[in-house]
Amino acid sequence: MVQANDNQQPGVLRSLDWWTIAIYLMLLAFGWISVCGATYTFGETNIFGFDSNSGKQLIWIGTAIVLGLVLLLLDDRFYDTFSYVLYGGFVLLLIATIFNPHEIKGSRSWLVLGPLRLQPAEFAKFATALCISKFMSTYGYSIHKLKDFAITCAIILLPMCCIVLQKETGSALVYLSFFLMLYREGMTGSILFTGVAMIIYFVIGIRFEDVVLWDTPTSVGKFTVLVLVQTFTAFMVLTYCDDLKKFRRILVACFGITLLALLFSKFVIPFDIVWLQMALTAALIGYLVYEGMISRFRNYFYIALFALGSVVFFNAADYVMNNVLQEHQRTRINVLLGLDNDIKKAGYNVHQSEIAIGSGGLMGKGFLNGTQTKLKYVPEQDTDFIFCTVGEEEGFLGCAIVLGLFLALILRLIHLAERQPFRFGRVYGYCVLSVFLFHLFINVGMVLGLTPVIGIPLPFFSYGGSSLWGFTILLFIFLRIDAGRNLVRT
Repeated sequence: MVQANDNQQPGVLRSLDWWTIAIYLMLLAFGWISVCGATYTFGETNIFGFDSNSGKQLIWIGTAIVLGLVLLLLDDRFYDTFSYVLYGGFVLLLIATIFNPHEIKGSRSWLVLGPLRLQPAEFAKFATALCISKFMSTYGYSIHKLKDFAITCAIILLPMCCIVLQKETGSALVYLSFFLMLYREGMTGSILFTGVAMIIYFVIGIRFEDVVLWDTPTSVGKFTVLVLVQTFTAFMVLTYCDDLKKFRRILVACFGITLLALLFSKFVIPFDIVWLQMALTAALIGYLVYEGMISRFRNYFYIALFALGSVVFFNAADYVMNNVLQEHQRTRINVLLGLDNDIKKAGYNVHQSEIAIGSGGLMGKGFLNGTQTKLKYVPEQDTDFIFCTVGEEEGFLGCAIVLGLFLALILRLIHLAERQPFRFGRVYGYCVLSVFLFHLFINVGMVLGLTPVIGIPLPFFSYGGSSLWGFTILLFIFLRIDAGRNLVRT
C-alpha cells in the first residue's frame, strides 16, 4: 500500500520535476536545430522530410519523448526490483555484440536489424547505473569494505571490458565516470587522486620522453615522472600518516641525491639519472614497507602500493602506447600532446572544427548559413563534432546558451540527487550526473582540441537514435524515482 505524507502533492505528474523536463525539451530543440545546420546542403528545400537526417532526427526525438512518458508511467519500484535482471540482460547482449558480423567504422558495437541500427553500449549505461544503485543500497553495504568495493568495481568494469572487445574504446571510457559517484558515496579521495596521477604520468612521460635533460642522457619525461612519484608519496605520508618528520626525510633524501647525481652527470661523467631514480624509488618503497611492519599502521603499506603501482604504470605506458592502442588512437594522442602537427590527417577533424567555431564570432553566421559545415569540411559534424555547428551558426552567444543549459541540467541533477530519501535514488542520480558530465566535458573538449578525440556523442545534440534514447532513459528513470520520493510504503 502506498500513502502520501502531508507534504506531498498526490499524483506522479504533479510530483515530477518539471524544471528538468523543461531543460530536456530545450536541449532537444537546440539539438534538432544543430542537426539541421550540420546536415543541410545548399539548395535543399525540405528539412522536415524523412529522407533527410534532420527529418529522421525528428522521428528519434518524437519516439524518445514517448519513451520518456512510458518510463514515467511505470512504478518506481520496478527499477529497483528488476535492476539485476536488466544488468544481466544487457551484459549478455554486449557479449553477443562482440561476435556481431557487422563492422561499422572499425567497430563491432552496432546491432543491425534491417534498416535499424542500435548500439547496446548506450543502453547498458542505465542498466549498470541501476545495478550499482541496487547493490549499494543493500543492507550492510559499506564502500570501505574491500569485498563490497571490489564487487562494485566489477559491476562497472564488466560491461566496460565487453565494449572494449567491441573495439569501441570511447564508449567504454564513459563507464569510468561512475567512479565520480563512488567518490560522493564515501570512496577515499586517494583512489581518485591515484587516477589523476596516472593521467599526469602518462601525459608527461609520453610528451617529454624524447627530450633530454640538461645535455645529459636523461629523458625529461621519465625524470619528471619519477620525481612526481617521490613527491606524491612524500605528501601522502604527511597526509595519511600525519608524520612531518618522515615527510621531510623523504623529500630531502630523494631531492638531495637526485640533485647531486644531476650535477655529477652534467659536469663529470654523463649517465642516465633515471636508473638512479628507479633505485631511489625502490628504496623508498622498501622504507615504507619497513615502517608499516614496525608500526603496524596499514597506511604505510597502501602508500607503498601507490608508489609501486606508479612505477609499474610508468614503465607500462610505452607498451600500452605502442602495442595496445590502435594506430589512429596513438596518432590522435600525439596530435593532442603536440608531438605531431598533422592537420591533414589525424588532426584534420579538430583543426576544421576550430576553424568553424572561430568563424562564428560573437553572434554566429545564422541558421543554415555556416560555410564550414555546409561544405562538409568537418567530418562527423552531425554526430561527434556537432558542437562546432553551434559555434559557427549561433556564435559565442549560442555556445554560451547551450553550455548554460547543460550547467542548469547538471545543477538540477545534483539538487534532485541530494534530496533523495534513500540511497538507491541518490546513487542512481549521481550515476546519471556523472555520465552527462563526462560526455559534456569530453565531447566539447575534443571539439575545441582540449581532450583526445575518442568519439562520444554530445547528449541530446548528436544525430542518432541510440544515444538519444540512452540519455532519455537515463534521465527519465531518475525523474520517476524522484517523483516517488515522498511516498510512504506500508
